[in-house]
Amino acid sequence: MCAMPFVRVIELYQQRIQWLLQDSRKVFGLIKGTKVGLLVDVSHISCTPRLLDFQKKLFCLIDEQLCYKKQLYCLSFSAEMSPLWESPKNINVHVLHEARQWIKQLEPGRGCNLLTGLKHVFTMKELNSLVLIVGSCPDQSLEILSDYAQQCMLGRKLHLHAVAYDCSSPSSLAVLKNLAEAVRGRYHCYSSKGESFDSSDFQLLLQESQKAKDLLGSIKQTFQRRIAPCNFFPKPPKHEGPLVIQTPCVLAKTSKEWLKTYGLKAKKLNLYQVLAPNAFSPVEEFVPILKKTVSSTLHEKAMIQFEWYDGTVKNIHVDLPVLYNYQKLLVKMVRIYEKRIDWLSVASRRIWGSVCERRVVILVDVSVTNSMYLIHIQHSLRLLLEEQMSNKDCFNIIAVLRDWSRNLMSALRRAVEIDFKDKDKHKSQGLYLLTTGIPDQETVSIITGLATFL
Repeated sequence: MCAMPFVRVIELYQQRIQWLLQDSRKVFGLIKGTKVGLLVDVSHISCTPRLLDFQKKLFCLIDEQLCYKKQLYCLSFSAEMSPLWESPKNINVHVLHEARQWIKQLEPGRGCNLLTGLKHVFTMKELNSLVLIVGSCPDQSLEILSDYAQQCMLGRKLHLHAVAYDCSSPSSLAVLKNLAEAVRGRYHCYSSKGESFDSSDFQLLLQESQKAKDLLGSIKQTFQRRIAPCNFFPKPPKHEGPLVIQTPCVLAKTSKEWLKTYGLKAKKLNLYQVLAPNAFSPVEEFVPILKKTVSSTLHEKAMIQFEWYDGTVKNIHVDLPVLYNYQKLLVKMVRIYEKRIDWLSVASRRIWGSVCERRVVILVDVSVTNSMYLIHIQHSLRLLLEEQMSNKDCFNIIAVLRDWSRNLMSALRRAVEIDFKDKDKHKSQGLYLLTTGIPDQETVSIITGLATFL
């Protein structure tokens, strides 16, 4: 494996970081989107030198980044808000001049009513990017701001970029950072004291750069050892040491079983379950004088018609507080599902999945074709034994040797006939196969044979 691509990637990351450290990008970060709403907090600019420096940096933001956008909307806020225009304006020389004049006329205010500014700017449906520049702690709590922003941004392609400008309070930084993360936006923290800053873009590049450096170090270490081709891959840390057995803190479940507890239906968050209390069937009655059945139109005029799961049409009364709470719960469930996915994607679960059965047989392909991957195979087994086997009733490991020429049917027959011969006595059993190649038999033959064995 050549190390040069990793060297070039690391250099590219360093160049990108240096580019982000220049001019307005250092102060406000990189502004994304083509139709930008700019919200500026003026509660923190209490003295003339501070105000002039802030205005100077805003001029740079206009000249270096915002002038290349398609549309712009500007609003300043403290206790009250003050928009420059009634609606977003297409970028031209005249609009940029008005924006600069607006910056010159910014005046200090009291309070930081961020919620008022958000309520106003969220009505601008044209915008696809929202930039918050805040210098003091918002009057509202993170929970209120986060809930409102998530409700308003749900289903919209609107990107939020939160900038903490010269915030001296750690709580202010935490609110803005967590607000940006809650709506999957970006944050940027700048301080003129010591010219330091932090940024989600910056941190992402540092993480990727460190990954590339780790891989580069692994490659260099491999070639320095001059090991044989069959042992090309370096051994993981503590590979030769004793196993460190872990007791699982949660009961292993398949995702199908897990969803019986945490699925939307189990949590009664299915859309029909939420709408059911306010769903009404059309009223139909036979009118003798007309000699026919007629339907009431009163509900149709006052309510929304919605197709039900059985194909019928219901009249729905939309309760906005209930709907907003439903959106909030859905976002919470998405976080739980993402956490589950992350949990399934690390350590032994990334390789084997979640091993849930009480009786387990593991087939491992150690044929000659896999000789150069032997260390990886050993490490995969080590992780499995340490993390998921301690609470099993019994397990067995079967090596598919070179003599079997990857004859998967022989290995499966051995596992079923010997290890699973008294399968009815056990509550659950599972068969796991780790291989890197294609079996000698065709897939149809293997499936048919396995069905016969079981």
